[in-house]
Amino acid sequence: MSTDEQKARAATIFDVARLAGVSHQTVSRVLNDLPNVRPSTKQRVENAIRQLRYRPSTAARALVTRRSRTIGLIMTGAPDFGPSSTVLGFNEAARAERYAVSMASMLESDPESVTAAAELLLRQNVEAIVLVAAHRTALEAINHLELGVPLLAVEAGVPRAAHTVSIDHYGGARAAVDHLVGLGHRAVLHIAGPAHSIDATERVRGWRDALSQHGLVAREPLFGDWSPASGYRFGLELGRSRDFTAVFVGNDQMALGVIHGLTAGGVRVPDDVSIVGFDDIPEAAHFAPPLTTMRQDFAGLGREIMASLLAILGGDDPAPRPPVVPQLVVRESTRPV
Repeated sequence: MSTDEQKARAATIFDVARLAGVSHQTVSRVLNDLPNVRPSTKQRVENAIRQLRYRPSTAARALVTRRSRTIGLIMTGAPDFGPSSTVLGFNEAARAERYAVSMASMLESDPESVTAAAELLLRQNVEAIVLVAAHRTALEAINHLELGVPLLAVEAGVPRAAHTVSIDHYGGARAAVDHLVGLGHRAVLHIAGPAHSIDATERVRGWRDALSQHGLVAREPLFGDWSPASGYRFGLELGRSRDFTAVFVGNDQMALGVIHGLTAGGVRVPDDVSIVGFDDIPEAAHFAPPLTTMRQDFAGLGREIMASLLAILGGDDPAPRPPVVPQLVVRESTRPV
């Protein structure tokens, strides 16, 4: 086999996209002679196909041309409040646009599980795939697949997919710390979610940077597992120390546990320690005391996801949408020092 033949056999749709300077979804539209592709863009793609001697997958081409009005959705990780609410919000938005959603969920994010989920959805002739991933490994795994349909990832931090809708966890964490510092707190601890979580990583980064901007020291964060039980354990530990006046907690469930643990140790919230959570779960307003937290608009995020998908399926390469910014909700768990 000649070198040229080896290159031709090895070429993928992603190689064509890179050479042409477009997304792989645009290459798929050219391959399937779909509308809304500029003539100059189409010419670049066709030139790249000829240069690489790319041979498209027959199955992938067939999948793109079928209109099933079905979107595939992959969710990895535990069904915590945030991801589950995001999925619910998206399902409602899709239904409003008369699309069905076919879902595959899994606890693990290993490449084999993600690949199997994507292949299952593609066999159902989905028009696009949405990924709600707890870990970056899931996004890295699916980005290496030649799907033949658009992929939209819901993620935090620096986008890793061609199409992304994101939540500004970093900005939300900074707003939480700014609120506490504005109340006069100078020793603000952080109880974070799991170290491998995308969302938790961004919230840790926002907490550190906000303290640094105010000239304050960030101690090492404590890593929980999003559960009230892990927050309770940390609350008991922290109750033995009085060298802090505020805690920013990575989610509301852990914040509930922290308040319980601190109270069990004789620490009063907010008289001795102020607490801020993240998410604004329905129960947050009924904690004792009611919890100050960062509210996420999950229904709004679902509409953002669907609006982006409609643009992509309509033949556009939509401009990146600004991240959905959480909103500070001030209740009785915080007060001035």
